[in-house]
Amino acid sequence: MTFAVPACSKTSAHHSAADSTTQQVAATSSQNPVKLAKTKFAANAGLATGATYQWIYKPFKAGTFTKGTKGRTAAFIKAGLAGTFAYNRLKAALADAKGDPLLSKAVAPLTGSVDGLKALADKIKSGKASDADFNQFNNVMNSIKSAGDSQGATVTDKVPSSSQLGTH
Repeated sequence: MTFAVPACSKTSAHHSAADSTTQQVAATSSQNPVKLAKTKFAANAGLATGATYQWIYKPFKAGTFTKGTKGRTAAFIKAGLAGTFAYNRLKAALADAKGDPLLSKAVAPLTGSVDGLKALADKIKSGKASDADFNQFNNVMNSIKSAGDSQGATVTDKVPSSSQLGTH
Protein backbone atom coordinates (compact mmCIF):
# COMPACT_ATOMS: atom_id res chain seq x y z
CA MET A 1 0.00 0.00 0.00
CA THR A 2 1.36 3.42 -0.90
CA PHE A 3 0.35 6.83 0.30
CA ALA A 4 0.70 10.01 -1.68
CA VAL A 5 1.78 13.04 0.30
CA PRO A 6 0.83 16.34 -1.34
CA ALA A 7 3.54 18.92 -1.75
CA CYS A 8 3.52 21.84 0.65
CA SER A 9 4.17 24.40 -2.04
CA LYS A 10 1.81 27.34 -2.52
CA THR A 11 2.16 26.95 -6.28
CA SER A 12 1.24 23.28 -6.48
CA ALA A 13 -1.23 22.69 -9.32
CA HIS A 14 -2.11 19.18 -8.18
CA HIS A 15 -5.56 18.83 -6.58
CA SER A 16 -6.83 15.49 -5.39
CA ALA A 17 -10.41 14.36 -4.82
CA ALA A 18 -9.78 14.81 -1.10
CA ASP A 19 -8.83 18.45 -1.73
CA SER A 20 -12.13 19.14 -3.50
CA THR A 21 -14.05 17.40 -0.71
CA THR A 22 -12.30 19.58 1.85
CA GLN A 23 -13.20 22.67 -0.18
CA GLN A 24 -16.86 21.59 -0.37
CA VAL A 25 -17.03 20.98 3.37
CA ALA A 26 -15.41 24.34 4.06
CA ALA A 27 -18.03 26.05 1.90
CA THR A 28 -20.86 24.63 3.99
CA SER A 29 -19.37 24.87 7.46
CA SER A 30 -18.20 27.71 9.61
CA GLN A 31 -14.63 28.98 9.51
CA ASN A 32 -14.61 28.41 13.27
CA PRO A 33 -16.06 24.94 13.85
CA VAL A 34 -18.35 24.68 16.85
CA LYS A 35 -17.28 22.15 19.46
CA LEU A 36 -20.09 19.69 20.16
CA ALA A 37 -22.11 21.22 17.31
CA LYS A 38 -24.79 18.52 17.30
CA THR A 39 -25.21 18.67 21.08
CA LYS A 40 -25.52 22.46 21.09
CA PHE A 41 -27.88 22.35 18.12
CA ALA A 42 -30.11 19.80 19.88
CA ALA A 43 -30.13 21.80 23.14
CA ASN A 44 -31.00 25.13 21.51
CA ALA A 45 -33.54 23.59 19.14
CA GLY A 46 -35.07 21.65 22.06
CA LEU A 47 -35.61 24.86 24.02
CA ALA A 48 -37.21 26.47 20.95
CA THR A 49 -39.54 23.54 20.28
CA GLY A 50 -40.41 23.22 23.97
CA ALA A 51 -41.32 26.91 24.26
CA THR A 52 -43.35 26.73 21.07
CA TYR A 53 -45.28 23.69 22.19
CA GLN A 54 -45.92 24.89 25.75
CA TRP A 55 -46.82 28.53 25.16
CA ILE A 56 -47.88 28.73 21.51
CA TYR A 57 -49.18 25.48 20.05
CA LYS A 58 -50.83 23.96 23.15
CA PRO A 59 -52.84 27.13 24.01
CA PHE A 60 -53.74 27.50 20.34
CA LYS A 61 -55.14 23.96 20.19
CA ALA A 62 -57.00 24.53 23.48
CA GLY A 63 -58.71 27.61 22.01
CA THR A 64 -57.09 29.99 24.50
CA PHE A 65 -56.46 32.62 21.80
CA THR A 66 -60.15 32.78 20.80
CA LYS A 67 -61.88 36.11 21.46
CA GLY A 68 -63.71 36.15 24.78
CA THR A 69 -61.69 33.31 26.31
CA LYS A 70 -60.57 33.81 29.90
CA GLY A 71 -56.79 34.33 30.10
CA ARG A 72 -56.52 35.26 26.41
CA THR A 73 -54.43 38.40 26.96
CA ALA A 74 -51.94 36.65 29.24
CA ALA A 75 -51.73 33.77 26.77
CA PHE A 76 -50.94 36.18 23.92
CA ILE A 77 -48.21 37.85 25.98
CA LYS A 78 -46.63 34.51 26.89
CA ALA A 79 -46.94 33.29 23.31
CA GLY A 80 -45.28 36.45 22.01
CA LEU A 81 -42.41 36.04 24.44
CA ALA A 82 -42.16 32.34 23.59
CA GLY A 83 -42.10 33.18 19.88
CA THR A 84 -39.26 35.65 20.34
CA PHE A 85 -37.42 33.17 22.57
CA ALA A 86 -37.91 30.36 20.01
CA TYR A 87 -36.64 32.57 17.19
CA ASN A 88 -33.54 33.46 19.23
CA ARG A 89 -32.80 29.82 20.15
CA LEU A 90 -33.34 28.64 16.56
CA LYS A 91 -30.92 31.27 15.25
CA ALA A 92 -28.38 29.94 17.80
CA ALA A 93 -29.16 26.35 16.73
CA LEU A 94 -28.57 27.21 13.06
CA ALA A 95 -25.25 28.82 14.00
CA ASP A 96 -24.32 25.70 15.98
CA ALA A 97 -25.26 23.50 13.01
CA LYS A 98 -22.61 25.22 10.90
CA GLY A 99 -20.00 23.44 13.02
CA ASP A 100 -21.03 20.08 11.55
CA PRO A 101 -20.91 19.78 7.74
CA LEU A 102 -23.76 17.27 7.38
CA LEU A 103 -26.01 18.99 9.92
CA SER A 104 -25.28 22.30 8.24
CA LYS A 105 -26.53 20.92 4.92
CA ALA A 106 -29.61 19.43 6.57
CA VAL A 107 -30.73 22.70 8.19
CA ALA A 108 -29.67 25.10 5.42
CA PRO A 109 -33.09 24.97 3.68
CA LEU A 110 -34.76 25.98 6.98
CA THR A 111 -32.96 29.32 7.38
CA GLY A 112 -35.70 31.25 5.56
CA SER A 113 -38.42 29.57 7.62
CA VAL A 114 -36.64 30.43 10.85
CA ASP A 115 -36.19 34.04 9.72
CA GLY A 116 -39.94 34.18 9.06
CA LEU A 117 -40.68 33.29 12.68
CA LYS A 118 -39.58 36.76 13.82
CA ALA A 119 -42.55 38.33 12.02
CA LEU A 120 -44.86 35.61 13.37
CA ALA A 121 -43.75 36.33 16.94
CA ASP A 122 -44.62 39.99 16.39
CA LYS A 123 -48.06 39.02 15.02
CA ILE A 124 -48.71 36.86 18.07
CA LYS A 125 -47.66 39.64 20.47
CA SER A 126 -50.05 42.05 18.77
CA GLY A 127 -52.89 39.50 18.81
CA LYS A 128 -53.15 39.47 15.01
CA ALA A 129 -51.98 35.90 14.40
CA SER A 130 -54.23 33.56 12.45
CA ASP A 131 -54.64 29.79 12.65
CA ALA A 132 -52.26 29.51 9.70
CA ASP A 133 -49.62 31.48 11.64
CA PHE A 134 -49.81 29.13 14.63
CA ASN A 135 -49.63 26.11 12.35
CA GLN A 136 -46.63 27.60 10.53
CA PHE A 137 -44.76 27.94 13.84
CA ASN A 138 -45.46 24.27 14.56
CA ASN A 139 -44.43 23.20 11.04
CA VAL A 140 -41.07 24.96 11.34
CA MET A 141 -40.44 23.25 14.68
CA ASN A 142 -41.24 19.85 13.16
CA SER A 143 -38.89 20.58 10.24
CA ILE A 144 -36.08 21.49 12.64
CA LYS A 145 -36.65 18.23 14.56
CA SER A 146 -36.60 16.20 11.34
CA ALA A 147 -33.41 17.87 10.09
CA GLY A 148 -31.66 17.19 13.39
CA ASP A 149 -32.90 13.61 13.58
CA SER A 150 -31.67 12.93 10.04
CA GLN A 151 -28.11 13.75 11.13
CA GLY A 152 -28.10 12.15 14.58
CA ALA A 153 -28.90 15.33 16.52
CA THR A 154 -32.15 14.31 18.15
CA VAL A 155 -34.20 17.31 19.24
CA THR A 156 -36.31 16.75 22.35
CA ASP A 157 -38.74 19.41 23.59
CA LYS A 158 -37.39 21.14 26.69
CA VAL A 159 -39.75 23.69 28.18
CA PRO A 160 -37.79 26.75 29.28
CA SER A 161 -38.53 28.34 32.64
CA SER A 162 -40.55 31.54 32.88
CA SER A 163 -37.38 33.43 33.75
CA GLN A 164 -35.71 32.14 30.58
CA LEU A 165 -38.68 33.47 28.62
CA GLY A 166 -38.44 36.83 30.33
CA THR A 167 -41.81 36.77 32.08
CA HIS A 168 -40.25 37.68 35.45
